[in-house]
Amino acid sequence: MSSFPYLLVLLLLPLVGGIVVAGMGGAPVRTAKFTALGFSLVEFVIAVLLWFDYRSLLASGSAEPFGEVVKVAWIRSFGIHFALGADGISLILIAMTCFLVPIVLGASWEEKLPAGRTISGYFALLLVFQSAMIGVFAATDVFLFYCFFEVMLIPMYFLVGYFGGPRRAYAATKFFLYSLLGGLLMLASVIGLYVASGHVLPEGTLDWETLRSIAHQIPESTQVWIFLGFAVAFAIKAPLVPFHTWLPEAGAEAPTGASTLLVTTMDKVGTFGFLRICLPLLPAASQKLVWLFLLLALLGIVYAAIVAAMQTDLKKFVTFTSIAHFGFIVMGVFAFTTQAMAGAVLYMLNHGIATGLLFVIVGMLIARGGSRQVADYGGVWKIAPVLGGIFLVATMATLALPGTNSFVSEFLVLIGTFQRHPAWAIIGTAGIILSSVYVLWIFQRTMTGPLRGAAVVDTGSAAYDGDDGPRGRAPELEPAPTAGSSGGAAVLVAAPAEPKVKAGFGDLKPREIAVVAPLVAAIIFLGIYPKPVLDVIQPTVTATMHAVGVSDLAPATQNLNGGGN
Repeated sequence: MSSFPYLLVLLLLPLVGGIVVAGMGGAPVRTAKFTALGFSLVEFVIAVLLWFDYRSLLASGSAEPFGEVVKVAWIRSFGIHFALGADGISLILIAMTCFLVPIVLGASWEEKLPAGRTISGYFALLLVFQSAMIGVFAATDVFLFYCFFEVMLIPMYFLVGYFGGPRRAYAATKFFLYSLLGGLLMLASVIGLYVASGHVLPEGTLDWETLRSIAHQIPESTQVWIFLGFAVAFAIKAPLVPFHTWLPEAGAEAPTGASTLLVTTMDKVGTFGFLRICLPLLPAASQKLVWLFLLLALLGIVYAAIVAAMQTDLKKFVTFTSIAHFGFIVMGVFAFTTQAMAGAVLYMLNHGIATGLLFVIVGMLIARGGSRQVADYGGVWKIAPVLGGIFLVATMATLALPGTNSFVSEFLVLIGTFQRHPAWAIIGTAGIILSSVYVLWIFQRTMTGPLRGAAVVDTGSAAYDGDDGPRGRAPELEPAPTAGSSGGAAVLVAAPAEPKVKAGFGDLKPREIAVVAPLVAAIIFLGIYPKPVLDVIQPTVTATMHAVGVSDLAPATQNLNGGGN
């Protein structure tokens, strides 16, 4: 790669931004907002430059598309380094994080926080969380990966527990306890991996490249125990059923910006961990336990889809859709075909974009109505057509309609899984049907039909707005024929009045349209032309498959980029 330390800058810049914004408590709120937004936009520009630099590396025909740009001795006695690098998978997730954070800040511009909380503190924590996520995706030392894995817990804990809704203390505590359990099991596996490497090498190591080179020399029984510790930690973060119960609570109680990052970036750490740690460093265990994770994937697809259809809370609905989609991602990871694995990585990106749009637009709806309950909304499209239209785009992307980004990745996962595990793929296809049920149902209940619901209709006012009828219109009169008469005198009765819309419930503002526009554009672009992203993903997927020691059942005659042409 270029000599410019892109990853180090991407790691430190939001951390510095968070410190600066946190110290602006006495400054005007507008200044703190624009300062945070400025840091996030500069971060995004640097991520774009890194993307093009990496693409040039691939175009040059480099045999090893893993660029380690920082490696400094940290804990010498254990051979631990502060090492950062990027391959095709981590680059996708770094770019996604840098793309989403400015959007989240824009969506949180008028976030209603609990009493005594400041927007500068809230935005500062969002930036610190971004820094921790960059660290997780860029770390190439297993111990450093573990450290960032634990550090990202801290800002999210405060975002949920300090800035969240009425049940924030319960949600934050549950989130913390689940994450703590996963972290402790991961630490045990990190130690086990270090000890196991010491039986192969003169001394133990946690360097990713070195561990990958000796992975097949570690006994299978040892790999299985180490794998299980990592797997539980990653299954909690993903989250996989039955390790998922913390997410609906945390996602519902966190403010909209934090909950959006929770279900679009933080949960990717789980599936990224399988791809970065478990598959290449513990290949024998990965192949031995493949049946377990395919089973958990199918369980998540079906169970979460059914539960999502039953939700009465809009934010919990979005979190359960996310759990269902992660079933497809995990299925693609453990199908062990290049097509399915590439689809899974692409799905990680597409899920972040589509679910990000769904969460942001739901947050905007809740900000207008003041309620998270589905039953409190109805007929919103009549009074907020732009909001309803964006909601429809998010709905179509969530159910993977052809032409949207999710369709390409879901198709690759299912067709790639079918090559090696046809029965699992056929059962998983049922999730597509279920997703159309729960997504269309929620759209119908909130957006279509007559105006209704306490969040939309002003139930505290009279049926008519003055003597001129609803919202200034004269009441319509229609004849009512008298019983038993034909053509006799008719009685004039007033037609039913339209309900009065709740004050402040309007359509999207220009700022809000600017926030969601990049997400809509990304959904359409990646749905039509995913080739640039697949070009970056494919070499790393091929390398991961080689590290696991598996190959496609048929000759590699398929063109993964065909869906983009």
